[in-house]
Amino acid sequence: MATIAPKHVAVLMGGWSAEREVSLSSGRACCKALQEQGYRVTPVDVDKDVARVLQAVRPDVALNALHGRYGEDGTVQGLLELLSIPYSHSGVLASALAMHKERAKQVLRSVGVPVPDGMVVRRSEAALRHVLPPPYVVKPVTEGSSVGVIIVRDERSHPPQEIGRADWAYGEEVLVERFIPGRELTCAVIGDKALGVIEIRPATGVFYDYDAKYAEGGSIHVLPADLKPNIYQRVQELALTAHQALGCRGVSRTDLRYDDTPDGTGEVVVLEVNTQPGMTATSLMPEMAAYAGYTFGELVRWMVEDASLNR
Repeated sequence: MATIAPKHVAVLMGGWSAEREVSLSSGRACCKALQEQGYRVTPVDVDKDVARVLQAVRPDVALNALHGRYGEDGTVQGLLELLSIPYSHSGVLASALAMHKERAKQVLRSVGVPVPDGMVVRRSEAALRHVLPPPYVVKPVTEGSSVGVIIVRDERSHPPQEIGRADWAYGEEVLVERFIPGRELTCAVIGDKALGVIEIRPATGVFYDYDAKYAEGGSIHVLPADLKPNIYQRVQELALTAHQALGCRGVSRTDLRYDDTPDGTGEVVVLEVNTQPGMTATSLMPEMAAYAGYTFGELVRWMVEDASLNR
């Protein structure tokens, strides 16, 4: 009786976005878990020659562990479609939509998902004057992991000058949004099911920035979040609605704010949908999956077996 060869998985990681190091951490963790699950694994540190590399590797499936531009914005997804290599996570359109924060907000708003008020302006204008009354948030239109995000506080008399500098690396346009006070929440979706809700508390400071996300001990994750049942359910419903409205596939993670401050609005607002959630030791997606009963190995196995074309 012939032995069935194990499925060959190419794990795409690295790349050249601002989130390269995080992607490498995600990719290494996925490679190790997949090998332990019995798959044949080839790690691919993605460069501009990735099409040639994949044609030489000839994998059965690509597990996409890239983060940021080119890996999360529909670019590599389109390449994988052209190469006819089934892949994990969202397809071309959903990836491109979710990565462009303002376009994603337009779609979410159209299905009744609350999003922060704001506008896209040239960074030179945002550096010259307050385009919204403080407090407000300035962020790149197409970056993830809180890269380049600036919170302009009430007491700040002038707009953020750093976005006007010559070394600003995140594009000529920025998204300026009303700051939502209160609590930072996140909820993942796997397939068509919303997982548990985490409240994220930065260990230092008041903002869940890049360091708080990825440094060991940089943040405190409260799972399940200490919320009233109706608010907890509302967060899950919004995460699933956002996932479906953008056409996401596989796994995603939606970040939200809940204004429970004294005299606050009580609103729950969706900030963004991440189509390539982190898979590092400090990442939120594996933590929520574990709470739902998935080991890390079972999670990556699910992602590989869910892979397809025309996503």
